[in-house]
Amino acid sequence: MTTPRTHEGRVLPKQDEELVDQGLQFDIGTLVGRRRMLGLLGAGTVLGLTACAGSGEGSSGSSSSSATSASSGSGSSTSGSSSSLTEIPDETAGPYPGDGSNGPDVLEESGVVRQDIRSSFGSSTTTAEGVPMTLTLKIKDLAEGGGAFAGVAVYVWHCDRDGNYSMYSEGVEDENYLRGVQVADDNGTVSFTSIFPACYSGRWPHIHFEVYPDEGSITDASNAIATSQVALPQDVCTTVYATDGYEASVDNMASLSLTSDNVFGDDGGTSQLADVSGSVAKGYDVTLVVGVDTTTEPSGGGGQPGGGQPGGGQPGGAPPSQG
Repeated sequence: MTTPRTHEGRVLPKQDEELVDQGLQFDIGTLVGRRRMLGLLGAGTVLGLTACAGSGEGSSGSSSSSATSASSGSGSSTSGSSSSLTEIPDETAGPYPGDGSNGPDVLEESGVVRQDIRSSFGSSTTTAEGVPMTLTLKIKDLAEGGGAFAGVAVYVWHCDRDGNYSMYSEGVEDENYLRGVQVADDNGTVSFTSIFPACYSGRWPHIHFEVYPDEGSITDASNAIATSQVALPQDVCTTVYATDGYEASVDNMASLSLTSDNVFGDDGGTSQLADVSGSVAKGYDVTLVVGVDTTTEPSGGGGQPGGGQPGGGQPGGAPPSQG
């Protein structure tokens, strides 16, 4: 007698079909089961569980993850995305996008298309300090079967080691570091050299990005076909924040979790949690597979008015929880 095919302990209703073709009812059951695990076990434990579950077809996760040791400054984390690629959730661009939607516009400046975003360009050459990080986003075109989305332009931005955003925060208004654009290669991949961002008050550690149809479209924020955020794993954050310069991040992250965050909290960042490997000494490789569906109407973006420093009070600006 043939043993029936299963997924996460559940018998597949369509034994002859692929996992992605099991139907809406089966998909909903899988999602509900994962959210129940998040509630019972907490986000930290679920990272390991989803890494195991993510080894099926379409997963961006690795088959294993290494334990993190804060004392040695090494470690890696595998988020393990769901077994079938889905559209990246649309998220707010926050109050510090720098895309012209609420004031400053780095996308109009010559030099913004670059791979290394650690330093400012133009009138300043200040370099942001911090633990080295390489961010790789693999953009997939869901409207064309999930293949590589070659030629799209991806704009990335995030805060510095102190939790400040260039072009907005007090003291770095004249800087534009940690912002840049890359055009996806034939594999739909973009890569940025940067530093590991801080955790500031009210938000889980994250990286913002917008996807545009092509490089020529980046000068108008309304052209973005996807706006979302990358979540960073807790174990890696803990290791990084134990190093010099990140002291404020330790206290800020102590009161947060992926499930309480106002952006990632609806599902614990299941499809936005990056795979991370590396060490403090050598730097970290942060990778996320991003599904973009041009047949759906984008609902994210929309830079919110207001500036100020994310880590402190923000008179006249948006609260840091919206960053």
